Amino acid sequence: MILGVLLLALVTLQRLGELFLAAYNTRRLKARGAYEVAPGHYPLIVLLHAAWLAGLWWLAWDRPPNIPLGVLFLGLEALRVWVLTSLGDRWTTRIIILPGVPLVRRGPYRFIPHPNYAVVCAEIALLPLVFGLWAYALIFTTLNAAILFVRIRAENRALASLPLDG
Repeated sequence: MILGVLLLALVTLQRLGELFLAAYNTRRLKARGAYEVAPGHYPLIVLLHAAWLAGLWWLAWDRPPNIPLGVLFLGLEALRVWVLTSLGDRWTTRIIILPGVPLVRRGPYRFIPHPNYAVVCAEIALLPLVFGLWAYALIFTTLNAAILFVRIRAENRALASLPLDG
């Protein structure tokens, strides 16, 4: 039980820290002339992630975690750090466009166009599985896929006008 609570606490603190970092980066980007695109779906993303995490606290806090899956989840968190450090001060939870600045093509962005979303998809599916919550994983993975369908289309349209970073 202690390991499960520690894992949930780690994810909760990580997500809260990322919200502060994203808000900070967004303010700095906007001060440099950036603008937000397609903000209408953003509250749904926040609601989905908050519900996912709150539901895990409600359902999983007293369940024994599957250690190999927990280790795999922590490996995903290393990939998340790689994504965040690759984007640096351009990472945010919103679609923020900085005109005239090339797209990032370093780190995992050399290999796939949206590595952050790939990591998030894996996290949303895997963390419930760590606690044996198969149906929960399926429900939230499906909801996340629906929201990402909207988001990635909007983001791709917005990013299409930017130059590529060598």
